[in-house]
Amino acid sequence: MDTIRFGTGGWRAVIGEDFTCENVRRVAAASLAYLKENNLTDKPVIIGYDRRFLSEDAAKWVAEVISGGGIGVLFLPRSAPTPLIMHTVKDRELHLGVEITASHNPSGYNGIKLIVEEGRDAPVEVTRAVERKTDEIGDVPFANFTDAVRDGRITYLKNPFNRFLDDIIALLDMNALRERGLRVLFDSMHGSGTYPLMVIFHTARCTIDAIHINKDAYFGGVMPAPSENSLLPLKDAVVKGGYDLGIAMDGDGDRLGIIDPGGRYITANEILCMLYLYLVKYKGWKGPAVRNLATTHLLDKIAASFGEKCYEVPVGFKYVSAKIDEVDAVLGGESSGGLTVRGHIHGKDSIYAASLFAEMISVIGKTPGEILCEMEKRYGKFVMVEDNLRFVPERKPEIEAVLLKEKRLPDFPDEIERVNYVDGCKVYFKRGGWVICRFSGTEPLLRIFAESDTHAGAVAYITAFKNFLGL
Repeated sequence: MDTIRFGTGGWRAVIGEDFTCENVRRVAAASLAYLKENNLTDKPVIIGYDRRFLSEDAAKWVAEVISGGGIGVLFLPRSAPTPLIMHTVKDRELHLGVEITASHNPSGYNGIKLIVEEGRDAPVEVTRAVERKTDEIGDVPFANFTDAVRDGRITYLKNPFNRFLDDIIALLDMNALRERGLRVLFDSMHGSGTYPLMVIFHTARCTIDAIHINKDAYFGGVMPAPSENSLLPLKDAVVKGGYDLGIAMDGDGDRLGIIDPGGRYITANEILCMLYLYLVKYKGWKGPAVRNLATTHLLDKIAASFGEKCYEVPVGFKYVSAKIDEVDAVLGGESSGGLTVRGHIHGKDSIYAASLFAEMISVIGKTPGEILCEMEKRYGKFVMVEDNLRFVPERKPEIEAVLLKEKRLPDFPDEIERVNYVDGCKVYFKRGGWVICRFSGTEPLLRIFAESDTHAGAVAYITAFKNFLGL
């Protein structure tokens, strides 16, 4: 029997190897057992799915198990982004939501995200409980999907986007957007965020064109993640078409990429910092910021300039959203492209973030590149570099021992201030830069992030780690 383990973004597995009908039903049965054990059977479970291969089928497999176990199911009539499931769980005060997605992973993967009360990513204690139960489950009983729909155990959710869209629109300065009349090019990366974003921008009377909006199980042959390399077609089209803004999202609509009208790729770190600055300086919000360990310290500097603090948490958006609530932060995010803002859902939502970004440039009246130049003049230069290293599985215990047990470090070019082992190994340098080395929670990778005031400085930190580990 395959071992099922959840990472920072849910359970993800290769289709046909570990992501199978049997294993999906095991996860569903374990989730059902968790609900029953904790007396959480009085409300239905909402089940959604993205546009990946097998997603809709897998959603039905989950629905058959949940409904067969005596708990009602609200089923999405079409593919939908993860933020919609989070919003619906929060809005309807449900105990559990399930999204079938592997987010930004390659097309050969699929997976399951569990969303718990208040629309949050399932915390570690929940996913571990579900993991333990999958190890104990044998044959899984399930209902027939068609029969369960016929007798009302599974109900198709009518107009599932309405409340989600209305709540986002209520948070935006629609007058500013309508007055500016932006021309936007949207790259959905063949994902499930197309419909809600198009509705919002049409409502704002922006001109919005779209590319890569068809369903494609292979995502056009590229990773469905809005990285600089994957957005080269969007970059070229924005420049050639004279658009004010290029917007892209990952496969399930929780990661965001932005292209400046001049073709500049705006990083997730820059998006996060720009939106915090906008909310505090231009909208008058007050409060700290939250970021994970692998996200820019520029956010700390901006927060400090307004007399606020930036809190650092482990990787995994559940930690970001929990800290936002704890300290009443304005926003929180991560360098991988996800963020959320106070007053919205407790998880990443690139539909709202993209809309807020468009509002920002409408209100300020400058391009993203111009805003970034002003930020650099005030706060200095922060350059982040990332390297993802694959290794043979047999080496993982050895690498873990060196980094986390023996706590050995490379000879770095700068003096170390302190080291943090909360999530991987993060080294802070006295001159202001940092580097973190940690195992991916969703893929067989060792991720190394570094930040310095120069590209060469950040690369030097990463090179020291690579040479030290022989990777």
